[in-house]
Amino acid sequence: MNSPRRENYVHTLHACNISYVTQAIVNDFAPLLFLWFQNNYRIRLEDLSLLVLANFWLQMCVAFACAKLADRLSYRVTLVAGQLCSAAGLALLTVLPGLMPSPMAGIFCSVALYAVGGGVVEAVTSPVVEACPFKRKAAAMSLVHSFYCWGQMIVVLGSTLFFRLFGLDNWRILALAWAAVPLADAVYFLFVPMRPLIREGEHGLGLRGLLRLPVFWLMAVMMLCAGAAEHCMNQWASWFAESALNVDKAVGDLAGPCLFALMMGSSRTLYAVFSTRLNLVNCLIASCALSVLAYLTAVFAPHPALALAGCALCGWSAGILWAGVFSTASLAIPLGGTAMFALLALPGDFGCGLGPAYVGTVASLCGDKLKAGLLAATVFPALMLGCLLYYKYGWLPHHPSAKPHGSER
Repeated sequence: MNSPRRENYVHTLHACNISYVTQAIVNDFAPLLFLWFQNNYRIRLEDLSLLVLANFWLQMCVAFACAKLADRLSYRVTLVAGQLCSAAGLALLTVLPGLMPSPMAGIFCSVALYAVGGGVVEAVTSPVVEACPFKRKAAAMSLVHSFYCWGQMIVVLGSTLFFRLFGLDNWRILALAWAAVPLADAVYFLFVPMRPLIREGEHGLGLRGLLRLPVFWLMAVMMLCAGAAEHCMNQWASWFAESALNVDKAVGDLAGPCLFALMMGSSRTLYAVFSTRLNLVNCLIASCALSVLAYLTAVFAPHPALALAGCALCGWSAGILWAGVFSTASLAIPLGGTAMFALLALPGDFGCGLGPAYVGTVASLCGDKLKAGLLAATVFPALMLGCLLYYKYGWLPHHPSAKPHGSER
């Protein structure tokens, strides 16, 4: 007989929450060390920027692999393996740069290893949550995704405090401490209960079935827009804080990205609390409209402090977009299975990378005017708003078992 702990799906939710903290660690910790790597390992800045690109693309490739292998995956084995890869990558970051022929090669191998773990976490955690027998599925999904925001704040604030107290040269100790998080979560995942997303007797649509559905492509466009709407502003949050408050970069990083993450995490958590009173699609429509307003405030505000307020407002308004599209897709395509979540992560990740690059390119073409790039970025929340209105009011063939537009579980 299973122990009471194994029968309690709240523990499954807790383990998935920690998964997103792990995701924040692998994405946000290494960039805090770039200056130390540059000064002590003599690594060029352009080479360091390749690490961010490699992390991003490897996670996308792993998500695609998870989509192709969805029917053969064991959630438990996959998540344990992903968490162990993340822990190993963070731990090896402390030793491989000194063991390999060049420090850059050691750092790259470490980043590649934890990027594989991050890609698995991103592709598999959401379907695990969706499969749990919770009545408020959208609330659970929003709450889990809020832990990426809280994890980002913990990493930035915790690392900054550690470096202030013990010095940047002791970063290896902190890296091992962060590696303990995914290691502990890997053990946790060995004991929590899990259910398959597709019920017994049913068959998931698979890649070909999903790609034939017009509603899937609509969800994919919305995922791209959600990732871009979030990261176009998040990428430049530090700049807003520095210009608005006239402070140095260290304080700007805390006031910008941390404020953005605080607002985003708060909106996701509050949606989870009040979801029973709210219609998900209506909330997404309102959030997109508010995101457009937030971008316009940041661009046209007459005072720098108001521009910073626009940045913070964007964190709030974009908060439920990513998780909200996942939940909407699950309602529209109930037999999408793990493949659907993994495939939707691809355009989402692509939007996360495309958005900031698009802002920078437009800003450069306009004479290095960042506000011109951010004004152009309003296309992403505006396009997502149009897709949501078409989804709610337009005609679009769904899977026969789909629930009505905007319905909640």
